[in-house]
Amino acid sequence: MMAMPLDELRSLLARHARPDLSTDIDAVRIFRADRPSPPTPTTYGQVLALVAQGVKRFALGDRLYEYRAGEYVIASVDLPVTARFTRASPGEPALGFGLDLRPAAVAEVLLAADAEKLPAPAPGAPAGLAVSTASAELLDAVVRLLRLLDQPRDIPVLAPLIKREIIWRLLTGEQGDILRQFGLPDSSLSHIAKAVQWIRDNHALPFRVEEVAQKVGMSVSAFHRNFQAVTSMSPIQYRKQIRLQHARLLLAANPGDIAGVSRQVGYESPAQFSREYRRQFGDPPRRDAVRLGTNVRTGASGARRGG
Repeated sequence: MMAMPLDELRSLLARHARPDLSTDIDAVRIFRADRPSPPTPTTYGQVLALVAQGVKRFALGDRLYEYRAGEYVIASVDLPVTARFTRASPGEPALGFGLDLRPAAVAEVLLAADAEKLPAPAPGAPAGLAVSTASAELLDAVVRLLRLLDQPRDIPVLAPLIKREIIWRLLTGEQGDILRQFGLPDSSLSHIAKAVQWIRDNHALPFRVEEVAQKVGMSVSAFHRNFQAVTSMSPIQYRKQIRLQHARLLLAANPGDIAGVSRQVGYESPAQFSREYRRQFGDPPRRDAVRLGTNVRTGASGARRGG
């Protein structure tokens, strides 16, 4: 029963894919890969990502995930992951749909819904990322949204309605608890999302975990427990991942300034920076930066957000 919607979804995605992932519908992106990709550090941020063809694997902390045709992932906070397509070829490219999830849009749907018909959120924060099989109703809504790309005049009127439907299908689906907490301003997940954003914005600064817990209005023990549940890592480990990913972007543009980049992202010791960088990316900073620069010039690489 799911094969036909997936067939049309693949056709729409293949026809409308662009190199920059963008589409003419706000917050909608299309992913395409013509060959298996090497493990690439990227960020999954507040997104629905649905695979129509191919297989994608990613690691978050010490957890490994995989999703394939007909499956989707929801990410509710910005999460540093290492991801790769493991099954893709020019004749059968990996294809995916992405929709940015905005808390205000989720809250709007929640307000319009009869709250008594939705399960109450579980205590504590759910995992910030989960994989599920897409229902026939969800696939149908995604296909109808992408059909609008063939009828641009209809996009301003119909796209917002179909996006609301997609959010509703997610809210009432297997991972609805993640999205329900995502749309509630005082949920544990919302508090952790604020902490994640603060750490991302201030990753180069020293901080005490107790201070961040206080900023988001949680006890230290609850903050540790919920942060680990959402991100699969401690706040300090999360900061390190963000520092290293940011350093990699900086080094791609300026491969000769290892010491300057290490200071810029918050490391006092270039030696420690080099050790942690090599552990994370497999090569010391200078060698990795030269390789990244070559790949960018030839168009062979580029970390992408979400999907």
